[in-house]
Amino acid sequence: MSEVVYPPVIAACKVMFRALDLKIRIEGAENVPRAGGAVLASNHIGYLDFIFAGLGAQPAGRLVRFMAKHEVFKHPISGPLMRNMKHISVDREAGVQSFRDALTALKSGEMIGIFPEATISTSFTVKEFKSGATRMAMSAGVPLIPVAVWGTHRMWTKGRPRTLTRRHTPITILIGEPLEVNRKDDVNVATAELRRRITALVDRAQREYPDKPKDDADRWWLPAHLGGTAPQPTVAPAS
Repeated sequence: MSEVVYPPVIAACKVMFRALDLKIRIEGAENVPRAGGAVLASNHIGYLDFIFAGLGAQPAGRLVRFMAKHEVFKHPISGPLMRNMKHISVDREAGVQSFRDALTALKSGEMIGIFPEATISTSFTVKEFKSGATRMAMSAGVPLIPVAVWGTHRMWTKGRPRTLTRRHTPITILIGEPLEVNRKDDVNVATAELRRRITALVDRAQREYPDKPKDDADRWWLPAHLGGTAPQPTVAPAS
């Protein structure tokens, strides 16, 4: 599969990251298979998560095809980029076709990126998972790769102003060991295990994160259980 757009976009992002002096930490990159289909499943705390989750696959030389809502593909700027990077459009009114497109890509050896929470978690904790990522991996006979991102929400998340020029921000990307699944497995049990693994990675990323809020007003980016002012998971908006 020829790649004309994706590699230059990655290169441009890396230049921007260096210019902003982002403190990017990637750990567990050896868990990303260097070849063959796989589903990369990440927590979802901000609008830039797909960029940084995909960055975690770069040491293995992999390009991740993310599943994203159909509206992103209709935008005059992001649409052509998404299509040319061969990401997968998800139309909620035609979800079966999106699933089939992802399966076709997986079976051809592609890595598919998905956020099992489906929407951004405004509590910055891990929400309940949809089973799509697990069903996809089971149907294609490929592993699930759990990923946690942290710090990305400080640049751009739901309900907060964009700070895309924010400098020196630590960004953590943790990649866990592959979860092997097959058609005979219980999809709910496997989905619960995927959530458990991602939650453990998120908890670790939060514990080891090098920054602290500089004052009370800056506590917004921490979840409530860590002393932050983010909404409690039970009252956080569902979408």
